Amino acid sequence: MLMKGTAGVYTLLTPCAVDSTSLMHGWRNSMRRNPLTACVNLKGWGALFDRTQDGGILQRNFGGHQYPRLAHVGDRTGLEMIRALQDHGIHQGIEVHMENTVVSLLKTGERVSGAFGYEREKGRFKVFTAKAVVLATGGVGKAYEITSNSWEYTGDGHSLAYHAGAELIDMEFVQFHPTGMVWPPSVRGILVTEGVRGEGGVLKNGEGNRFMFDDIPELYLLTRDHVARCIVREVQEGRGSPHGGVFLDIAWIKEHIRRKLPSMYHQFKELADIDITQEPMEVGPTTHYIMGGIRVDADSQMTAVPGLFAAGECAAGLHGANRLGGNSLSDLLVFGKRAGEYAAKFAEENEAVPFDESQIDAIAVHTLKPFENPADDGNAEKMGPYAIQAQLQEKMQELVGIARSQGSLTQALEEIQNLRQQSESVHAIGNREYNSGWHTALDLDCLLTVSEVIALAALERRASIGAHSRDDYPEKEEPGAGKYNTIVKKTPDGTMEIRRQPVDELRDDLQEIIDEVG
Repeated sequence: MLMKGTAGVYTLLTPCAVDSTSLMHGWRNSMRRNPLTACVNLKGWGALFDRTQDGGILQRNFGGHQYPRLAHVGDRTGLEMIRALQDHGIHQGIEVHMENTVVSLLKTGERVSGAFGYEREKGRFKVFTAKAVVLATGGVGKAYEITSNSWEYTGDGHSLAYHAGAELIDMEFVQFHPTGMVWPPSVRGILVTEGVRGEGGVLKNGEGNRFMFDDIPELYLLTRDHVARCIVREVQEGRGSPHGGVFLDIAWIKEHIRRKLPSMYHQFKELADIDITQEPMEVGPTTHYIMGGIRVDADSQMTAVPGLFAAGECAAGLHGANRLGGNSLSDLLVFGKRAGEYAAKFAEENEAVPFDESQIDAIAVHTLKPFENPADDGNAEKMGPYAIQAQLQEKMQELVGIARSQGSLTQALEEIQNLRQQSESVHAIGNREYNSGWHTALDLDCLLTVSEVIALAALERRASIGAHSRDDYPEKEEPGAGKYNTIVKKTPDGTMEIRRQPVDELRDDLQEIIDEVG
């Protein structure tokens, strides 16, 4: 399993490191396929959820929720999940390779057969053989200038799968969280959790007026895309804060916030010396999550490449055009379990396949290319890896952000192609040890790949649906605009191909569930 963790690393879990039969049996017995059971099992593995007075798991509202349904651990739910799952995994005997980056998947015929990577510390290459591989590498936020994502979210899983022959689906649907910090620079992009608004925080424009609500809504929050667009409207019409956002005021409930969301309070106090209970926060939309991703089978989580599975944010299909707050962690638990189970089953039922040694040599040459490229080839406009990444982020923020149009998206694709040409000759100085410039040069292929897919899919989706907003198509296009998926695949000649595919009709048994809930 390839998984990008909070420490900015990949961990690679090889099926051969544990007994796949006992691992699959343990997962099957310990977690059923729903979030409630997942929470109960996490509790059994040591996760400390917030509790009600009678001992139940406490729940709160998030965006789009009509009633409290989000199980949480203060404002650090994800960290608590990671702690419990890592501890549980280690005690099962799972082998973890810290500070390793995978740069390519290995294939034998049409089937995945392993992965090629390197140690970030020493630069030494590693080859992993595997009957099955699970990608759980997170999102693509570092393709944008302002993001809540950690620095390692460079779309590696999406790119690895794409170049291995898998399909990417609905990549135009990028979620911009409405309340990321925009000032001061030391905390730019860090999220102010939606729980703040759920607890009574108030949004105000630069004139001090509440532009969203006449009164504080009880048990209800608008969806993230709606709030983000309202904030952008205030800024564009000249009513924004001094640094291009709006104000989020929690002073009137400061003691309540300190008690309910202590980590957030201390985080801003330590990082920026801001007391968020004394002065309004300057917030604005920040790139947060991508609903699109690797196309997988709904039951097994396997991609179009036999033996390659995906789960979490890098996979797609669950959240449609607009993920609701809190659903990503549930998605990761439920479908991560499903991916692990079916990957283990695939490994049990299939023999290992050898891979061509020449494949390894070609990947190694490509990985070392930044060292071989000349430092000065006479091109005065030649940029280094950091400059290329910074320019890509700037263009994506400007042209493929919340407000999109045919003109901006066409320009974005041209800019991405120009930067791709620049990246081909990028030079990395120094050697392979502790070389962040080299790491950034290798990240560029992933960033440019996912950026091109996002812009291409956004150009194809001529409608405003969910988190995808087109200024030139403010309404849904023709009837059925939301009834197709945009699917991108790498062609045999290496070009990027996009097509529309109609969404299957909902099964009767699932429609009955929706009707009952509705």
